[in-house]
Amino acid sequence: MSNFFNDNTDLKFQFDQLELEEVVEILEHEYTYTKQYITAPGDYSEAIENYQNALETLGDLAGNFIAPRAKMVDLEGAHHQNGAVQYAQGTKEALVQLAQGGFMGVIIPHQYGGLNFPATIYFMMIEIISRADASLMTLFGYQDVGEAISKFAPEEVAEKFLPKYTLGEHTGSMVMTEPGAGSDLQAIKLKAYQDKQGQWRLKGEKQFISNGCGDVLLVLARSEPDTNNMFGLSLFACHGGDSVQVNRIENKMGLHGSPTCALYFDDAPCYLVGKRRHGLIHVLYILNHARFSVAAQALGIAEAAYREALEYAKIREQFGKTIYSIPSVANLLIDMRVTIECNRTLLYAASQWLDLRNKLEEKLVSLKESGAERTKEQARFKEAAKIVDMLSPMVKYIITEDANKICYDAQQVHGGMGYMKEMEIERLVRDVRITTIYEGTSQIQILAAVKGVLTNVLGDHFDKYEQTSYPEELQGALNKLIEIRSIFEHCRTLIINHSDKPFRELASKDLVDMYAAIYTGHMVLKQVNEDGRKNMILQRFLTEALGRAHKSKVCLMQEKFMDLDSTDEFCT
Repeated sequence: MSNFFNDNTDLKFQFDQLELEEVVEILEHEYTYTKQYITAPGDYSEAIENYQNALETLGDLAGNFIAPRAKMVDLEGAHHQNGAVQYAQGTKEALVQLAQGGFMGVIIPHQYGGLNFPATIYFMMIEIISRADASLMTLFGYQDVGEAISKFAPEEVAEKFLPKYTLGEHTGSMVMTEPGAGSDLQAIKLKAYQDKQGQWRLKGEKQFISNGCGDVLLVLARSEPDTNNMFGLSLFACHGGDSVQVNRIENKMGLHGSPTCALYFDDAPCYLVGKRRHGLIHVLYILNHARFSVAAQALGIAEAAYREALEYAKIREQFGKTIYSIPSVANLLIDMRVTIECNRTLLYAASQWLDLRNKLEEKLVSLKESGAERTKEQARFKEAAKIVDMLSPMVKYIITEDANKICYDAQQVHGGMGYMKEMEIERLVRDVRITTIYEGTSQIQILAAVKGVLTNVLGDHFDKYEQTSYPEELQGALNKLIEIRSIFEHCRTLIINHSDKPFRELASKDLVDMYAAIYTGHMVLKQVNEDGRKNMILQRFLTEALGRAHKSKVCLMQEKFMDLDSTDEFCT
């Protein structure tokens, strides 16, 4: 096997392109934490060195320890016996190794024993872990739970839950979904109440909870009786135990190493996290992280699938030659590589906006406490927040959908062998499928992203990108991006001026696709100057994107005149 960071030249390239100076300075309190915490860096270069060392160490662990155990983890799966959940042996062993490496508190602040890394580095780690074993990501990837507790909970609550969490002695879970509620979090009914002593308790059911057997549960519950909207919800931290029963674990298509649980809270003691009645508001903050995490998970699976297909194509012979030399197979492989690299650019360009938004929010609190001027920071925070609110669902939608296609095509390269259980690709196809569904389906992500797309939140940035001076050989690429944007603006105006709501919702996907292509294209174009190899990636991506934009324009013009209330005649 190999090091899953060092052997990925594109991931290393993305790491080298990161621009996190401002984020890290705020994160490390202007590098004053060195006086208190041994893990704190003294300057930006030291921080970057720390991040690279951590990624290399994790890459070695993923490639040489976790990946070789992934097949047995899938076969054994998690078990539910006598009301308790047991992880597969390979999962247990991996968690021990991750804990010993200090990787279970990557984004949790220094004061609770965490590494205090930016979210962008954490997402790179999720990609690496997911390439090795996607089911392990749902245990490693719930560090958002600890980060949320550190951000929103009172100090005494954080101290109760986080020290063992960062040591890896406890795992966590995000407990949102209920029977019949799905993505509609406002429909949550799980009851939160205070007993005579003032202790908060939870009563009711939750369903489809990844790692619901975890020790630290972050639970969205209805704290206000006789309410049925978002303002009756609050967020709570709860230790799993005798009062939280795992009724069953689901028999799933994939991610067998990750137990997906049905839970019953039997007057379970819990602690308020954040403001009462602000639970859904706090959850929306957490969901921004969760969407990026799932996108990174999908990207890691796609990388694994591509490598399996490439390796198989080079050794599988048909008609006296390897199938790698068959043009249609080679074309599939090239498309996979282009999509993966463009999506990786999209993910890490967007995640830096998330880091900036989060750290500017912390800086504003500090400036307010000191009485300093903060007008400039307020304006930048508002802009970053709007951009993240759009990019978060967009990134999740684009990357997970593409990852599913990559895995499907990778299985196609394998032919009949790809359908066999002994092949790695069969597991990857099963594991990737959930990524377009959990943490919000693709359709929900499109509806969430289109609000920012319609208001053109990146418009000023696109203007600036178009005015950038590029070498003559890249002018054609820039012109294609300008043309896609022109088509987008035509379609956007058409939709804004259309009074029919079903038509506007139908058009959302096309608009989001075009906007994502414009943003991704500009980000890759920027990188071409750093790595000439990216030019082929860019040209192929833009050719495809421009063709899809023209198709969308034609289709939207046709659909404008359709009677969308007459769907039945098309479906029967």
